Amino acid sequence: MPSNYGITMNKQPKLLDVSLMRDIFKNNFSQICQNLFFNDELAMIHGEPSFFQFIMQRQPPFVINDHRLGIITHGEGHINFNLMDRHLSAGKLIYLGPGTIINPISYSDDLELMGIGLFADFPMPFAAGQFPSAFNGQVRDFQLPVSVEDQQTARNILETLWHLVHQKDYHRPTVSSLVAALMHHYDRLFHLQADTLAATRSREQTIFDRFIQLVNQHCRQQHQISYYADRMCLTERYLGTVIRQTSGTTAKEWIDRALITQSKVLLRHSDKSVAQISEDLNFPNPAFFSKYFKRLTAMTPLEYREGK
Repeated sequence: MPSNYGITMNKQPKLLDVSLMRDIFKNNFSQICQNLFFNDELAMIHGEPSFFQFIMQRQPPFVINDHRLGIITHGEGHINFNLMDRHLSAGKLIYLGPGTIINPISYSDDLELMGIGLFADFPMPFAAGQFPSAFNGQVRDFQLPVSVEDQQTARNILETLWHLVHQKDYHRPTVSSLVAALMHHYDRLFHLQADTLAATRSREQTIFDRFIQLVNQHCRQQHQISYYADRMCLTERYLGTVIRQTSGTTAKEWIDRALITQSKVLLRHSDKSVAQISEDLNFPNPAFFSKYFKRLTAMTPLEYREGK
């Protein structure tokens, strides 16, 4: 599976949001406009293979601050979401939520998806606290292998949304209601998969999954294993043993991976100084942060930012 990474450098403060998407596609829109739609509220993609090539020119990792739902329609990819490597293939339903860090590793030239991104101005169909539980923030991402029938249901809703958003002055409440239907569909399938996994998953695997979830949520401020052990009502020694035996990697290494990933996002896609990033990530001082970053990446934060 070939890698398809660009090498251009961009130091603007970026989330992979509507502003970045406008910037990415403004010079290429004529090439892909038939398969891409976006406005200030939402974006949709309809099987455009060059989409990923343009995205990758801005250099991963990326972070998003909105909800994205889709289905892989062709090809495959190897992508790290929130520390965990995932293999995506045709037919899988994909959800990425606010705070998700995306770090593509490789993908096939024919990778295509059909999906929707809901930006901050989108009229979400649920009141605060009433989202289907799969989207309440406890889970940042999931990928669902589902039946042909369930794939088709998702595609039918997305096709209808694609048709509606291309109508002049489309009816926002109808679009919002269809998004609600799509989210309920994903939520049902998410819980069916969770129930199936729970029946076969060991206590150790459950502890590991909870640990990774907490690390993704709190690593910016909490660097010590003791914090996560306390949150899980476990001893530090027991937690460390379970994580090492389950994953082959120590708990400290998982925390380090999360911190380095957060550091790379801030260095590559923000205009914050190293001192500001050090403070954001709760390091004692910039010198300590720089030594930590170099020890784990073999380059200083500035060398990474400058692409050396």
